[in-house]
Parts: sequence; C-alpha cells; structure tokens
Amino acid sequence: MTLRGTNQESGRPFNRRIVLESIRLHGPTTRGDIAARVGLTVQTVSTIVRELEEQGLTLSVREEPKGRGIPPSKLTINPEGGHAVGIHLTPLGIEAALVNLRGDVVESRRRDASNPTPDEAFTLIRDMVSELKASPLRGRLLGAGLALPGPFDVESMSFVGPTTMTGWKNVDILQRLAAATDLPVFIENDMAAAALGEQLYGFGQQFSDYYYLFFSVGLGGAMLNDGVVMRGAWGNAGEIGHIPAIPDGEPCPCGNRGCLERYLSLDAYRRRGLTEAEWVCEVAPMFRHAIRTIENLFDPQTVVIGGLAPQSLIDQLATLVDGLDNSVSARANRTSPRVVAARDCQHSALRGAAALAVYGILSPRYGQMFET
Repeated sequence: MTLRGTNQESGRPFNRRIVLESIRLHGPTTRGDIAARVGLTVQTVSTIVRELEEQGLTLSVREEPKGRGIPPSKLTINPEGGHAVGIHLTPLGIEAALVNLRGDVVESRRRDASNPTPDEAFTLIRDMVSELKASPLRGRLLGAGLALPGPFDVESMSFVGPTTMTGWKNVDILQRLAAATDLPVFIENDMAAAALGEQLYGFGQQFSDYYYLFFSVGLGGAMLNDGVVMRGAWGNAGEIGHIPAIPDGEPCPCGNRGCLERYLSLDAYRRRGLTEAEWVCEVAPMFRHAIRTIENLFDPQTVVIGGLAPQSLIDQLATLVDGLDNSVSARANRTSPRVVAARDCQHSALRGAAALAVYGILSPRYGQMFET
C-alpha cells in the first residue's frame, strides 16, 4: 500500500496518521523526504510534525555535520510517546502487558484460567488492566487490543477442539472489552494479531509480503500483502490448520478428518509424548509439505514461524527449510530464506494485540477498522 496524503482540509486527521506511519516505517527521516513520499507539501508536513512533537509522539535528532552547513534534523518515533495494552486470551489463561511504541514489553501480568467463561475472563482482564494503568512505568495509553483464538463465526470450527472456550458464542466481545478497560479497543484472531506484531516489531520491517505461520495449540496463519493482513470475506483467511493433510486421517473437532493441525501443532506435539528433536524429525515431511502449500498459494517473500511454542521448537522447525522441495518460491534469485523463525515467539500474540491498538490509533492502513 502506497502512503498518500490529501490536501483537503477535512483530511488533516488522516494526514497525521500518514505522516506518523511514514516516520515509523522510514525514520530517521527528514520533513522533505516525508513530503515527497506521501504527496504533501513540506509546509503541511512541518505543521503536522510540530503537532506530533508537542504531543511527544516523535523525536527530532540531528546528525553531526560532515561538511559545510548544518544537516537537517531527522524525525523518529518516540518509543515512550505512548503505550498500548496487549491482551492475549487462550483456553489456558490470560496475559496482559504494557507495550511501548517500539514494541518493548514494559510490564506484564498473567492469570491462569482453564477455559474461562466470558464473565471470568473479563473480570480478570479488568483487574489486570487496572494494575497496568497504576504502573509508574505507564505513559499515555493509546488503547487496548485483544487477541483470541479463531476462526470467528464459523459454526463448526469456532471455539471447538483444543481451543474450546465454553460460553463464548454470540458474546459482544468488543463491548465487554471496552467496559473492562475503559479504553479504545480492538480485537483480532491471535494468528493475525501476531502477524501484525511482526510487521511492527520484527521481520515485517524487512518484508512487505510474507506468511506468518502461527504455531500454537492449533495451527493457523495470516498472509501479509504489502504490509496489510489479507482478511478474506469473513476475516478468517489463512486457516491452514484445517486443510486436509491425510485422507481419512485422525478425526478433527471441526468434523473433518486428517486436518493438518491434528499432526502439526502444540496439541499434536504434546499428545505424541516425544522429545522436541524426535517430534520435529517425525513431522518433517508434513511440515515441508505445509510450507510448499503456503508458498504455492500465496507466493510470499518468506514464511515466518511464530506462535506460542517454545522458541527452541520453533527454531528446530525453521531448520527443516534445508529439505524443502520445489515450489514457486524456489527461485535462484532469492535474497531471503524461505523460512525464518519469528523473534520473541512467547510474546508474539501479546505484542501483536498491543500492535492492534498502535495500528488502529496511529496507522492509516487500519484506521478504525477494529475499534469499538
């Protein structure tokens, strides 16, 4: 997506987001470079930058002179210019964290809760967010993002199997989250949230088109095209865990048989009772088949593996790229590996949940899409 501003007076809020996004993506950068990049005048950009600096969202830095004259000051995002609350809800419990604009987890909380009901979950969320709001490390709060298992609104698949959470059907999650946090709120399935977090804070800063394989209790993923999650008609694109892997294979809670996540997921790993190395060796052919399928479907620059699995397990899966066969991604002119391990996997969905609020408040790519 090309960032372009508008010279209409009614477009000032949009232009602020455009300029912030340009600084985030390309900083340190100059006012002149921003103006050329987004199609606004230098005067308009300078006015917006002055407002952003007054609000503490950006910082000006000046390089040491290398010749005659004073070099222009450059702009960068102020990591402490705002914080977002990231919340990750799973069948095992709930995590919440304060995350700054650089993606650092400043402070966090966790509550163990087996398959919490909505009332239980939002009571815990309210208490954790209240504690985070009272933290001396907290700056200005931009909003709160919630990541939770998908797919959404699919009768036979939503909240079934290992990701079952009883009583969540037909719950107005946005309204309940807004009431529990008293903040602008955003929600997303955890695999897409983790992909957004990677876009802000990880390999997504190097790639614009990549598939994020979310390795968790189940298996899912999201394709980012030009830095934006491909959502599908109902917001569930990328659910690779339910593609058929073995004809007439193991029954899946979704009602089908032989689904990929019955063999390739944390739930599958734990049911096998093998060591990490033994299990990785066992699932290597199926993992490589999954990667080739993703590559042929989406043609990504790379596949980023992340999720809730231990980092050691993610790293071992990433090494299986050495045995990958041919696909549309097997190109002689590749400049990036076909598979990479995400950074800080244990916090991927949590940081991604915070990224929902960062994107929603600051980025023109998402605007108010997920907000209550």
